[in-house]
Amino acid sequence: MENNKSSMGLKVALGIAVVLFLATGFYTMNLYSSSKKVENDLTEQKQLVMNDLNAMAKQYDEAIGENEVANNNLIEARARIQGLIDSLKISETNVKSLWRYKQKYASLQKEMDVLLAQNDSLRVENSYLATSLDSTRVRLEERTIFTDSLLVQNNALAEVVSNASVLSAVDLKASGVIVRTSGKVIPTERASRSDKIRVCFIVAKNKLIQAGEQELYVQVIDSKNNTLGLNEQVSFGEKTLNYSLISKFNYENANLNICEFITSSGDFASGRYIVNVFNEKDLVATSEFTLK
Repeated sequence: MENNKSSMGLKVALGIAVVLFLATGFYTMNLYSSSKKVENDLTEQKQLVMNDLNAMAKQYDEAIGENEVANNNLIEARARIQGLIDSLKISETNVKSLWRYKQKYASLQKEMDVLLAQNDSLRVENSYLATSLDSTRVRLEERTIFTDSLLVQNNALAEVVSNASVLSAVDLKASGVIVRTSGKVIPTERASRSDKIRVCFIVAKNKLIQAGEQELYVQVIDSKNNTLGLNEQVSFGEKTLNYSLISKFNYENANLNICEFITSSGDFASGRYIVNVFNEKDLVATSEFTLK
């Protein structure tokens, strides 16, 4: 009799243990599925935002390129957008906050509305740009509810946006040049006639940067994958950069035109050349050109 009672108790205990095990497994599976969905949603949202910013940046490039005299206001706005793009590129996938990013983007959008209103002629010539910007703003507003719902999980991106307070370069152009004894510089596409490589860009105004002595690293790579100029190295943590020269200048919180000249120990090779500008380890501008 006692054995039957003991056996019955053991079965009941075993049944309870099985139920608890199944319940725990079901809860864990649901929790994992929910976590993966949030992670996938964050990744998708980040990519959508990156696409919008790239579309806006492209339209600014077209507007700047259509004017012989560059519009400083457009250049400054383009530089701020580039800062956000670069920040998103280096951010991790498991972002925790899009809220502060939304505030920064909305602020830039309001500024752009005023800018377009003050430049009627530019708005007429670039109606497609205005349409694209309006469309981008509408898409951002449509995502506001989703963005707010991710507020608690998205604090990390706020720290990434703060990294936008760095020097940036826009309108990067480079070419081979002939240098006359008089000092006159003549562009050329011929490798055999090139005396130097001229690299020009605009350091854009950024109110978050302290005025004073600043520097950017210029890197020119020829068609044979050689770094021209000084070809010296500098390390930033675990990253090493080979640079052609260091562009040093006095930054006064205003747009600054910079032109540098790269020399070669021998003749310039024909083919495609890549030009990069770095702010320490961060790539802030890139371009290319060809010598025949």
